[in-house]
Amino acid sequence: MGRIVYTLLLVFSVTIGLQAQQENQMKTEVEKNIWLPTMKEAIKKATAENKPILIYFTGSDWCGPCINLDNTLFHTEKFEKFAAENLVLYTADFPRNRDLVTKENRKINKELSHRYDQSSFPTIILINSKGEVLGRKNGAYLPEYYYTFFEEIVSQNK
Repeated sequence: MGRIVYTLLLVFSVTIGLQAQQENQMKTEVEKNIWLPTMKEAIKKATAENKPILIYFTGSDWCGPCINLDNTLFHTEKFEKFAAENLVLYTADFPRNRDLVTKENRKINKELSHRYDQSSFPTIILINSKGEVLGRKNGAYLPEYYYTFFEEIVSQNK
């Protein structure tokens, strides 16, 4: 009888522990998903939080410098923390595999590219919630150069 109770307690404890671990993993994924899926959501959030919008023009499945920039800058803990506190993020992706972006986002990305005279990849443009350009970087640089650029824009627009 004692072994059955002990076994049931052990199974119950393990189940509760696994459930808590899954909840923590889901929370972490949500927190790291700081890139907004639509420009409309980015503008709404930027307006509500009085933050600049970082538009990242990329060719996610073909642009070597863009892929490198993703890995060395955008998917680092330092950037994710800085961005969560100071920026609203939107990716204007121009992949060769058109299934990677919705038809609506392809149209908006094309409009953004035309509006902001974007012609190379990667390009980063920071705008305010009204769409006015605060700064831009064309091409790929070392990650530390981006932080100086981001901090300057954020400090000028507080």
